[in-house]
Amino acid sequence: MTLQMGPQHPATHGVLRLELQTDGELVVSAVPHIGYLHRCFEKMCENITWPQTILYADRLDYCASMNNALGMALACEKLFEIEVSERVQAIRVLVAELNRIASHMVALGTYGLDIGAWTPFLLLFQQREHILDLFDELSGSRLLYNYIWIGGLAHDLPEGWLGKVRAFLSYMQPKIPELNTLLSYNKIFLERTGKVAVLPADLAIEYGVTGPNLRGSGMKWDLRRNDPYSGYETYDFEIPVGRGEAGAVGDCFDRYIVRIIEMEQSLRIITQAIERLERMPGEDVRAAVPKSFAKVPAGEVYFRTETPKGELGFYVVSDGKAKPYRLKCRAPSFCTLSVVPRLAPGLLIADLVALIGSLDVVLGEVDR
Repeated sequence: MTLQMGPQHPATHGVLRLELQTDGELVVSAVPHIGYLHRCFEKMCENITWPQTILYADRLDYCASMNNALGMALACEKLFEIEVSERVQAIRVLVAELNRIASHMVALGTYGLDIGAWTPFLLLFQQREHILDLFDELSGSRLLYNYIWIGGLAHDLPEGWLGKVRAFLSYMQPKIPELNTLLSYNKIFLERTGKVAVLPADLAIEYGVTGPNLRGSGMKWDLRRNDPYSGYETYDFEIPVGRGEAGAVGDCFDRYIVRIIEMEQSLRIITQAIERLERMPGEDVRAAVPKSFAKVPAGEVYFRTETPKGELGFYVVSDGKAKPYRLKCRAPSFCTLSVVPRLAPGLLIADLVALIGSLDVVLGEVDR
């Protein structure tokens, strides 16, 4: 029979629906139908100024606005040949890793909810509030920050802010083992995710899947290591990959547990960034921000960064005017969603929910 599945979540209303062909409880085929958020990010950027593109990049993945803004800013800085100071780079790394943890908390909490675990969702969103409080003090916002600018930052860190980040690190470090006890190694959770919707590494590469979903398939690929930016090559951290701990490399559990370990690694990076910033003298973090964007160098660039969802790339074309001539976004969730029709056949309908949740797509990126 033909079964319409979705929207499962208010955020997917009108934006994602799966058309299923089923044989009893078995999925024979699944076709994702993507709708529109009516934001038209790429086309809108041809009608706004260069600094305003940051505001739109923030909204691509509203769970990881700092990471998106960083990618957009770095693409423009490459085009305009702008170099920022080490202090600006360290602050950018710090806020990007904080946002990576916050994004993974949303992914992990809602994933537990998809499978029927309510308490981990509450726990993770409670912990995420600490990061949002830090961002609120830093930027005045809790979701869309506009903190990372082309050529620098909106302003320097508030006095005493680094101490609060240190307090968060002390708070967060014991919470990850607690989450593992509560959810990760829960027998029911293991049976719902182990050996389910296995994504082999070659298939993931074929479909352009990146980020934790690719690493969950055992592929050690992370742009922070493989094509570093913002000084990531100078930080000590590891790239976790799926090991088939629950039965098969590349199953739903591997995609889940990679995000858990990545949060631990982000805490390591943040600790190092704080130590660097405490040794650095204060400076004007807007020193490299251009005074005017009315006339800019003409040319074209592509720049990619590692966001919590995967590889985010911007292809930017400038004709020397105040607005981008063309902007194309390579969004990780759009590619990730494309692999669903290959993984869905043969799954139970309930396992299809486990598959979609394990991929952690955000529809703001899927909007074309």
